[in-house]
Amino acid sequence: MENGDWGHRRYPDSMLGAMFRGDFPTTRDAQGNYFIDRDGTLFRYVLNFLRTSELTLPVDFTETDLLRKEADFYLIEPLIHCLNEPKPLYPLDIFEQVVELSSTRKLSKYSNPVAVIITQLTITTKVQALLEGICKNFTKWNKHMMDTRDFQVSFTFGPCDYHQEVTLRVHLMDYIMKQGFTIRNTRVHHMSERANENTVEHHWTFCRPARKVED
Repeated sequence: MENGDWGHRRYPDSMLGAMFRGDFPTTRDAQGNYFIDRDGTLFRYVLNFLRTSELTLPVDFTETDLLRKEADFYLIEPLIHCLNEPKPLYPLDIFEQVVELSSTRKLSKYSNPVAVIITQLTITTKVQALLEGICKNFTKWNKHMMDTRDFQVSFTFGPCDYHQEVTLRVHLMDYIMKQGFTIRNTRVHHMSERANENTVEHHWTFCRPARKVED
């Protein structure tokens, strides 16, 4: 987790507040980032709450009990209160459809300017019609469509294809939003896998309400 001041300023009585004040034993990596041995996937919801003081969860979220344990661990009383009294985002006959778009980019550490070694775009969603539409409307990039599975389509670009990846990403985001989806959140993750390259991941979550169909 990168350094920041949102934890101890907004919720000074939380474990994160104590950690940033130096009142709690911590472990850091070589870049000075804090290391906490907890569920990284659930921490995104904790982090968003720290930023906005609002609890926003997908309608089909099924890990409330686990998230409550994370809130208990971090001692964030307002988040615990929200989890004990959840409010539905939509009426009972409405659910939320979700699309995840991710861009994974491997960069050379030592080239100047920085060179893109390889980059991959992945769309993940249970909205099958959207995946079929992408496969049908983005045939220009068929040679880059390296992976298609249930709920997922991936495009992989090799060296020197960086601008093509950016162009495709812009068109994909526009296409997704034209299907009625809006961006719920974005996040960036940096990590280093090898001595000579860095990996940067960008993620966008799109959501739209949909009415349940009776069986």
